[in-house]
Amino acid sequence: MTDGYLGFSTRAVHGGEERRKPEHALTTPIFQTSTYSFQNTAELIEYMEGRIEREEYGRYGNPTQRVAEKKIAALDGAEDALLFSSGMAAITTIFFGMLSRESHLILTSDGYRRTRQFCSTLLRKLGVDVSVIDIQDGYEKLENSIQENTRLIFSESPTNPYLHVLDLERVVAIAKRHRVKVVIDSTFATPYNQQPLRWGVDLVVHSATKYLGGHNDLLAGVVTGSSYLIGALRDVQAMLGGIIDPHSAYLLLRGLKSFSLRLAKQNENGQRIAEFLAQHPRVKAVYYPGLPSHPHHAIATRQMRGFGGVVSFEIDGDLETTSRFIDRLKIPYIAPSLGGVESLVEQPALMSYYEMDPEERRRIGITDELVRLSLGIEDAEDLIADLQQALDGI
Repeated sequence: MTDGYLGFSTRAVHGGEERRKPEHALTTPIFQTSTYSFQNTAELIEYMEGRIEREEYGRYGNPTQRVAEKKIAALDGAEDALLFSSGMAAITTIFFGMLSRESHLILTSDGYRRTRQFCSTLLRKLGVDVSVIDIQDGYEKLENSIQENTRLIFSESPTNPYLHVLDLERVVAIAKRHRVKVVIDSTFATPYNQQPLRWGVDLVVHSATKYLGGHNDLLAGVVTGSSYLIGALRDVQAMLGGIIDPHSAYLLLRGLKSFSLRLAKQNENGQRIAEFLAQHPRVKAVYYPGLPSHPHHAIATRQMRGFGGVVSFEIDGDLETTSRFIDRLKIPYIAPSLGGVESLVEQPALMSYYEMDPEERRRIGITDELVRLSLGIEDAEDLIADLQQALDGI
């Protein structure tokens, strides 16, 4: 039976792995080597001519990495996957591989600040034209932004931090009319909740540091898609060098075994905490696609299995009030990132945008009272009680 006919949890445990592993190990071993030798010149020539598949040098791949890639490809419904040393290494390699001088990129505004920063600084320095659009202005705005030299539409879905959800079917239809590729950063959704490739998206990015690893103990990024596009990106990665190390690949494999169990719990926690916050008088707005009040609830319900473990909301107060609320929380750690088994909380105005003045932050949609809460796998009752006492205390 092939991976495609197995359930998600079964694929998370067994997908991409050979039944018989080296030295009869149950788990895939760590191949802690940078260099691979050839038995003789004839084997070298066979490899160089593409008649045999094997490893050559650590910057081009590693057996532990290959197994993790196959597993993630099976989970994301992809022909192939490519692992990187971080999510940003994956994103920047896509841009370097698919864009050239005087080409045009469309980027949506609500998203990870480092992605936006890379596009607005380094890509523009290299002669790439970048248009940043607010998808809330409508899909007509997206289509009207496409130029003759547009090569790529890049967006997150759901987005960071407001959890906007793109209608992937509409975006892909627009892109195909103009022969433009679509790349979706699906980190917040994960393959458990959303599989953009099934909607016609060309490439999907995940920061594997987050939900895929799941334990806040590794850095990794991954791109999934067709064998053709992933093969082209593999060549670019070999030049740029953003390769994952064998131990991180092993930790990622370990984390993926329990992936579906963690996501089911984080989906449950996200929904319950969002519903609790939505009815609390000290909370003036909640951003979570699982709530009927979310502007993209209908889209999310149609194309997502669950709504994830990140809940963003605004305290009825100011910068200082919001900081007091966060300091009163006892379970979540004040920290960046998301998707691990521990709950994390941050005030984006201070954690990610501290260098900006309040007016600059408001201009890009970051309010002083915004909170991003990433739920782990703790008991929902305990998390709700902690939020209740923190809100009561301000």
